[in-house]
Amino acid sequence: MIVVRNVFQLKFGKAKDAKAKIKEGLEIAIAAGVKDNRACLDVTGPFYTLVFENTFQDLGAFEKGLAKMSKDKTWQKWYAGFSELVESGHREIYTVVE
Repeated sequence: MIVVRNVFQLKFGKAKDAKAKIKEGLEIAIAAGVKDNRACLDVTGPFYTLVFENTFQDLGAFEKGLAKMSKDKTWQKWYAGFSELVESGHREIYTVVE
């Protein structure tokens, strides 16, 4: 099992807007079949950090989910609006130790 964390550094003052937007994104992801996901906002550390986290069975399942999401017109439209709130970001992929 793997955990994929998309870590976004939001533009100053955009956390409230991003929080509303990420709720929409979670719903779109669920509708597209990416069901094990959650969003987290910073409590401490770098200000205005938002993490979108998903769990997948393996890297193959992640790649299939990513391909499906990137072709989804609803996701594309949502992501274009969300990306306007983002200063930078990166992806982290972890193996879950069981």
